[in-house]
Amino acid sequence: MPLELTQSRVQKIWIPVDHRPSLPRSCGPKLANSPTVIVMVGLPARGKTYISKKLTRYLNWIGVPTKVFNVGEYRREAVKQYSSYNFFRPDNEEAMRVRKQCALAALRDVKSYLTKEGGQIAVFDATNTTRERRHMILHFAKENDFKVFFIESVCDDPTVVASNIMVRAPAGVAVIDVGRRFLVNRVQDHIQSRIVYYLMNIHVQPRTIYLCRHGESEHNLQGKIGGDSGLSSRGRKFASALSKFVEEQNLKDLKVWTSQLKSTIQTAEALQLPYEQWKALNEIDAGVCEEMTYEEIRDTYPEEYALREQDKYYYRYPTGESYQDLVQRLEPVIMELERQENVLVICHQAVLRCLLAYFLDKSAEEMPYLKCPLHAVLKLTPVAYGCRVESIYLNVESVSTHRERSEVSVSSLPASGGSVLLVRADCVCRRIVTNSFGIVALVTVPPFLAICVPVWRLPGIVFLFFLPTLLPPFPLDLRSEH
Repeated sequence: MPLELTQSRVQKIWIPVDHRPSLPRSCGPKLANSPTVIVMVGLPARGKTYISKKLTRYLNWIGVPTKVFNVGEYRREAVKQYSSYNFFRPDNEEAMRVRKQCALAALRDVKSYLTKEGGQIAVFDATNTTRERRHMILHFAKENDFKVFFIESVCDDPTVVASNIMVRAPAGVAVIDVGRRFLVNRVQDHIQSRIVYYLMNIHVQPRTIYLCRHGESEHNLQGKIGGDSGLSSRGRKFASALSKFVEEQNLKDLKVWTSQLKSTIQTAEALQLPYEQWKALNEIDAGVCEEMTYEEIRDTYPEEYALREQDKYYYRYPTGESYQDLVQRLEPVIMELERQENVLVICHQAVLRCLLAYFLDKSAEEMPYLKCPLHAVLKLTPVAYGCRVESIYLNVESVSTHRERSEVSVSSLPASGGSVLLVRADCVCRRIVTNSFGIVALVTVPPFLAICVPVWRLPGIVFLFFLPTLLPPFPLDLRSEH
């Protein structure tokens, strides 16, 4: 395989599936420059938990490991029976002691999550309406070198607003009347500005989001990925069926969005409705593998094929994109979807998977394998703390383009007649070394730079010579001639 097809030898290290570690999204770039505690503030029934869960879903989707710590859950676990409102009275000293202990237990878990478990943001979900509680949280954050960002959900009662003003106005945002008005103060970094921007785009008005792929295309029939082919005859039939379906829904002010590729545009044309074209909705860029079948990719670029099968979310096609890249590209689409009411999005398989993963709170590992068949409409209805999804099939046959997660075995790699390893091993990596008889060595690289060179070869045998060395900071690849 030509050297230029592998952009980053540091990242593209094939790891046998039997030893494959779980890859959290924290393997990607850190968007939070230091651990941050988001502190929810507000009286009960003001939407704090709704905001917490929705914000956490968004941050995880863009690749920032985030977790909600709901103090109410700690309290319910500690005190099984509390049917009386007296438990929450400020003059109930025993109850106040229990509630404080629950808050401290939650903060201990916050510390563990941010310092030991790879978390970047912790959402501390509680009322936090007293000065004493907020001072305690600020002291905790200062001790552990965490940033603090307050999100206050306020009702429209002026007396309540006044009583909930935070002491000396620390960094934060007040969401007033579920997004009618915002008060933003002392935003400290990039991730906090993104949080504010996200909160300013969400709303709680009833609406329905419809997601579907374009009708079956000519490339779908041929098993090719990427490209810009038009609809097949069955694809055009689906477009007509989609038009009837949309008409039956009788939706007011429905907006229709498509990509800039033929298949989605031809599908939307059949609706006889205005539609907007989004470049961001174009299918994932397969780079040098565009308009190839998976069999052709496997035969032409066997290592790239194996690398993608090993880690589909982070793998980037040579000169193309990864699912992680696609998530970043789709963030403006998500922001605009959160602002809208009824929308129909006609897009492509990988794009639909990313959008669906956001609304259904799916992980990076699950995202590339979500089933999004052709000729089906996914109806998404936001509910209290999530989203309800209905799959509606329009009874038009199509090919299946879904590929199940495959367990790549070492025997599936071609016997290439030898390979040389060169990695910057700031993390432990493994590399398969082969000869004409198949796999002959599995090399584990310790946490220093090392070069592994086969210096002598006999049929079925490879002798390896390890040289610790100081290599240049850019990735290289040395290969033996064969």
